[in-house]
Formats: sequence, C-alpha cells, structure tokens
Amino acid sequence: MAVIVKYIVVRNGEEKMTFATKKEADAYDKMLDIADNLFEFLESSKIKLNENQLEDISLLLAENRDKLMPILRGIKPKKKPDKKPEQKESPPPRKAKAKK
Repeated sequence: MAVIVKYIVVRNGEEKMTFATKKEADAYDKMLDIADNLFEFLESSKIKLNENQLEDISLLLAENRDKLMPILRGIKPKKKPDKKPEQKESPPPRKAKAKK
C-alpha cells in the first residue's frame, strides 16, 4: 500500500486546489490572500464593478503580481521581441550580360 501526501488549500470551508508539495500549496494560498486583499481594495474604490468582475480582476492581478510589481514601481515593462516569420534569403539578382 502506498502513502500519498496531498496538500489541500481550503478557503471558507471549500477546497480550492490540491498540490503535491507544501511549497506549491503555500504559494497558491498566498496568491489567494493577495486576491482577497485586492478584492477589498477594488470594492472600496469609486469604480463600480459587479462581484464577478471584482473577483476576476483581483485574481488576474494576484496571479500576475511578478509582472505587476515593476509596473507599480514605475518601471516600464519589457516588451517581448516581435517574432518575425523566417524569410528565406533570395539569391542576389542576376546581372544581364552586356552584349558586344
């Protein structure tokens, strides 16, 4: 018989996610804490959004906090280089031979 350890993140009595490692579970739990705080912040703002919108925006910001933090610090985000389709190099144009 095998013993399997699972880490379950529970919020308000509801199982949110199951993880194989404590580190992953802690990171997800922290992200949910951030999302809860963002939800409260957005809810108290002058911007009127419905509860689903508040939740979606809060989760989006919390999930992308590593990308968001430099933006909030005033650092311009790095742009991804444009991927140009590879073009085959065409042979140089042939020069017409001079007629004598």
